[in-house]
Amino acid sequence: MTQIRELLVELAEAFNAHDLDRITAAFADDCILEMPKGPHAWGARFEGKHAVRQGLASRFEGLPDVHYADQEHFVDEAHQTGMSKWTLTGTTGDGRRLEVRGCDFYTFRDGKVMRKDSYWKIVEGDPNRAAPS
Repeated sequence: MTQIRELLVELAEAFNAHDLDRITAAFADDCILEMPKGPHAWGARFEGKHAVRQGLASRFEGLPDVHYADQEHFVDEAHQTGMSKWTLTGTTGDGRRLEVRGCDFYTFRDGKVMRKDSYWKIVEGDPNRAAPS
């Protein structure tokens, strides 16, 4: 359990540093990344380390100041899985500020990420406006 937890912490640090080399070093060659937004029910899917790197690069391009805070990590050693919960903040290219809660589900094999499946909350409306009664 310690190895997976340490890897989740290392990945979180690498994501906040926007360090694609550190991030992709943790992924297996035949890995899969599923992003929260995309044209399918599973979002956008990237298969293989090269495609995963490109998908992650697009995240950093689309949210150049993206940051993951309030992190919590959970591990299921028996199933070689882990989950990280976080609050994502960032600014889109058109200047819209994002703040969403989300999580990543990870599957591991031989100490490498096989699959990263990301989810985040859908924020609607103006959070400063009172809800209708």
